[in-house]
Amino acid sequence: MSKALSTFALVALFTALLMALSLAVARHGYPYGAIGVRRLDGIADASSFLPLAAVYFFSAMLMMILPIRAAGIVLTHAADALFWAVIALFATIVGCLVARWAFGQSNVLWALVNWRFLFAAAIVGSHFTMNELRRNILLRSLFFVIFAAATLACLFWSFPT
Repeated sequence: MSKALSTFALVALFTALLMALSLAVARHGYPYGAIGVRRLDGIADASSFLPLAAVYFFSAMLMMILPIRAAGIVLTHAADALFWAVIALFATIVGCLVARWAFGQSNVLWALVNWRFLFAAAIVGSHFTMNELRRNILLRSLFFVIFAAATLACLFWSFPT
């Protein structure tokens, strides 16, 4: 967990610095600053967590039913990579918003109240409790159904904005 927190903090810091640089360049009238701001804002969107959550929950569903060796392969080659992508994406969003807040856009931090960040929290929570879920056969069966429902919801349900 400390590795995840330090990764989050470092990515958020780097993103905040890059966003601050882009905002400062744009403030001085150079068009390159606006390009940098648009690129960072393009990936800093809470709706990006929906497809990541669908793929993560599908891999978690497979980990619940596969034998230990196959589940380990799914964990190391799919779920773990998706977990770190979610950490990096959320840190990027936080870094962009903090830089905008530092440049005087005080109401921009309300974007962190978006309910779609619950998908990121669900991925992180699932990833940290995956060992406990695999140990208990009742929990494994229950979370197979939960992960299947979450996968289908993330893929096919049109969540209102």
